[in-house]
Amino acid sequence: MASPAPVPPRRPRRSLAGPVVLIILGILFLLGNMGVLHWSMLRHWFANYWPLLIIVWGVIKLVEYQQAQREGERPRAIGAGGVFLLIVLIVFGLAFKQAESVNWSGIRDSIDIDDDNFALFGTSYSYDDSLKQDFPAGANLHVVDDRGAVTVNAAENSNQIEVAVHKRVVADNQQDADKWNGQTKPTISTSGNTVTLNANTQGAGDHAIAADLTITIPRKASVIISTRHGDVSITNREGDLDVSNQHGDVNISDITGKVALNLQHTSARVSQITGDVSVEGRVDDISVEDIKGEVRLNGEFMESVKVARVTKTVIFKSSRTDLEFAKLDGDLDLDSGDLRATEVFGPARLITRSKDIRLQDVNGDLRVQDENGSVEVRMKKLGNVDLTNRKGDVQLYLPEKTGFQLEARTRNGDLQTDFSELQVNNSNDTATASGSAAGGGSRVVINNEHGDIEIRKGSAVASLPEPPPTPGKPPKAPAPPKSPKITEN
Repeated sequence: MASPAPVPPRRPRRSLAGPVVLIILGILFLLGNMGVLHWSMLRHWFANYWPLLIIVWGVIKLVEYQQAQREGERPRAIGAGGVFLLIVLIVFGLAFKQAESVNWSGIRDSIDIDDDNFALFGTSYSYDDSLKQDFPAGANLHVVDDRGAVTVNAAENSNQIEVAVHKRVVADNQQDADKWNGQTKPTISTSGNTVTLNANTQGAGDHAIAADLTITIPRKASVIISTRHGDVSITNREGDLDVSNQHGDVNISDITGKVALNLQHTSARVSQITGDVSVEGRVDDISVEDIKGEVRLNGEFMESVKVARVTKTVIFKSSRTDLEFAKLDGDLDLDSGDLRATEVFGPARLITRSKDIRLQDVNGDLRVQDENGSVEVRMKKLGNVDLTNRKGDVQLYLPEKTGFQLEARTRNGDLQTDFSELQVNNSNDTATASGSAAGGGSRVVINNEHGDIEIRKGSAVASLPEPPPTPGKPPKAPAPPKSPKITEN
C-alpha cells in the first residue's frame, strides 16, 4: 500500500503592519485635501508624533509573531518592504522635525520673495484699516515696517497724520487670519519730538504678515523709515530723509533737504534733491540725478550706477573703484566692465581696475589709475593730468592750442602723437615722449605697461567707422553675445 503524500508546509501569513500604517497616512492626507484638517496642523502632528507610526507597526508585528507561535507556524520575517517603510518614516520624520524648528519668517526675509509669491506659504487674506491723529508741530516721523510697502505723501494745509493700511495675512483658514490680523494692528506713539508709526507685522510671531502703509503728513516733517522687505516711495517734501531698506525698490524725488540711504539688496532712484545725498550698503542698481548738494556712494554696487548733474562733489567708493569729482555737469555711467563720464570738473581722481574708462569734456586737474582696461580721456579745459595704466591702451585728447609739458612712457607698446613739438622715441621694448607744446603750461604725465599710448589733438575723431564690406563678399556675421556676468563695481 502506497504511503500518503507529505503535506506541504503552510506559507506564513502576509504582515498587515505596512498596510495599516499606509492606511493611517492615507486617511490623514485625505482629511487634509478635504479641508477637515489643515496642512499646518498635519505638518505639526507628523513632525512631533511620527514615532507613533513606528510603534503601531511594531505592535502589529508583535501580535502577528505571537499568533504564529500559538498556531505552530513560522513567523514571517521583516522583509525588504518593511525595512524600506521604516527608513522612509524615520527620514521624513526627522526632516519634518527639523523643519518645524526653522524660522521660516527669517528665511522669507533673507531671500527675495516678492509680494506676488507671498501666498506660497498658505492662503492670503486681505484687510484694510486706517489711522488718523494730530501731528505735533516740528515733530519728525519714524516708520517701522518689517514687511510691506511704504509711501509718504505731503499733506496740504493739514497738521495731522493719516495712514491707510492694506494688510495681507497668510494663513490656512479665515479664523486664523482674523486672529492674526487682530494681533497686528498698526500703532502710533509720540515720544518727545518723534512720532513713531509701527506696522506691528511681528505681532503674530513667525506668521507671514505684510502691511502696506500710505502715509500723509505735513510737508516739512523729517522722515525716518526702517523696512526689511518692501518698496519705499517718498516725493515732494521739505525735510531730511533717512531710509533703511532691504529687498525692495526705493524711489525718492523732489526733496528739499538731505537724503541718507542704507540699502541691502535694493535698487534706488533719487532725483531732484536740494541737499546732500548719501548711499551706503549693498545695492543692486542706483540712479542719482539733479542734485544740488554732494553725492556720496559707498558700498558694493552689483549692477549699474548712474549719476547725472551734481552741483557739488561726487564721491564713489567700492572694493574696486575709488572716484571723486569736484562737480559733474554731465553724467556718470558705471557697470561691471565700463566707466563713462561726461562734463567732469576737477580736481578729479579715479582709481579702479578691470574697467574700460572713457572721460569726455574734462575740466581741470585729473588723476587716473587703471589696470586690465583701456583709458580714453578728452580734456576740455586742461589742468595737470596724471594717467597710469597697465595691460591696456591709453588715448589722451588735448585742446589744440593749449600749452603743456609732457612726460610719457610705455613698456611693451608704441607711442604716437599729433603734436610735432614733442620728441618721440620708439625703440626696444620701451617708448617715450617728452617736451613742451604751445610754450608749456600744465604738466601731463602718462605711464603705461603692455599697451599703446596716443596723444591726440582735441579735434581728432573719437573713433573711425568700420570700413564697408568688400564688394562681392557678404558681411561677416556678428559673434553671438556672451552671457552677462554679475560682478561688483
